Amino acid sequence: MHPELQQSPRNILVFEKSNFMNEKSRHDLHVLKHYFNYKVSVFIPECGILPSELNDAISRFTKYYLVKDLPVHELLEEECLEKTVKKGRFYALSYNRRIDQDDVVAILPTGQMILSVNKDTYEQLGLEGKESQYTHKQPMRYVVTVDLTDKSMLPGSKRYNRVLWALKEKVPVKMDFLLARHSTEANEGGMLPSCLSQYHCRELQASISTQKLSSLPYPVLCSCDIRGEGYCEPHQFLEWLGAVTMEIDCNNDATSFMSTYSCPEQHNTLSQALLCSITGLLLPEDIQSLLEKLRSYFEQPKLTSWLSLVVHGFADSPVSWGMEEHGFHKGGENFYGFVVFGNQDYWLHMGTGANDGCPP
Repeated sequence: MHPELQQSPRNILVFEKSNFMNEKSRHDLHVLKHYFNYKVSVFIPECGILPSELNDAISRFTKYYLVKDLPVHELLEEECLEKTVKKGRFYALSYNRRIDQDDVVAILPTGQMILSVNKDTYEQLGLEGKESQYTHKQPMRYVVTVDLTDKSMLPGSKRYNRVLWALKEKVPVKMDFLLARHSTEANEGGMLPSCLSQYHCRELQASISTQKLSSLPYPVLCSCDIRGEGYCEPHQFLEWLGAVTMEIDCNNDATSFMSTYSCPEQHNTLSQALLCSITGLLLPEDIQSLLEKLRSYFEQPKLTSWLSLVVHGFADSPVSWGMEEHGFHKGGENFYGFVVFGNQDYWLHMGTGANDGCPP
């Protein structure tokens, strides 16, 4: 095996244990500040069909739009700002752009525009920014942050005109964008502003796939045992769950040349299990609602004492949690995962690349 293949990329993995009913629990914060999510995986032991209440929650995920060749400056035009950013909880992320090679743009639901750009673009823009933490001895990448909610960015102001001019005249770049806005009003959610409808766009809905598993070896868990003293410890469980999601055989079959992985020592066998995957531009508010439904799954007696929810962020998003800079590095890791127990305890893993800021 090539030496470089034997070395796994370094990453940051944070673990937290708490209870959903604990007033100091930060589970909502972790979910709502992870802005750009592309995949959610739900694993339910001893379940063969997606429960109706979970299916309903997923079907209510916010619709989003793919807009092709959208000039970045259009997002700053006064009409567009009024109908997107000023209304709140608006999400925009450039699509099919590589964070380590291309210019990448995002608008956070808090109203900040993030431009992660190469050195040439940065110098042409002439906007104030900072060196990227994903850089070399000589800075080759910069991050520009523009607070679109600040008074200095009111249409007609000096700073607003300067930023708009830079993106319209100096660097009139076009990108494909994923756009969505979370709204509690049924008649507003998912609607594309008319100011953007002149561009080629498609309305999209999160896609769902389910897979029924059988005769699956699974680790025995206890919410209070995080040291693996008689039960599977959290990091071993995360590794096992990753193997299951990737359809890797957990039996350590001697005839297998693909994997020598085996289920943790403390394990039993599931008669059946359900793996549900949801993909698209998935808003944190919708994921929070799904998590609440998963918590209530145990209100009726079940054959399992736990289930799991794993959320993956876009590998090429310029941020991970909040405004923490994110870069691809070697793998673009950018995820979190809950193990939800029947007594309302939870385990939480949060992972990013080695150069990212530590998750909150």
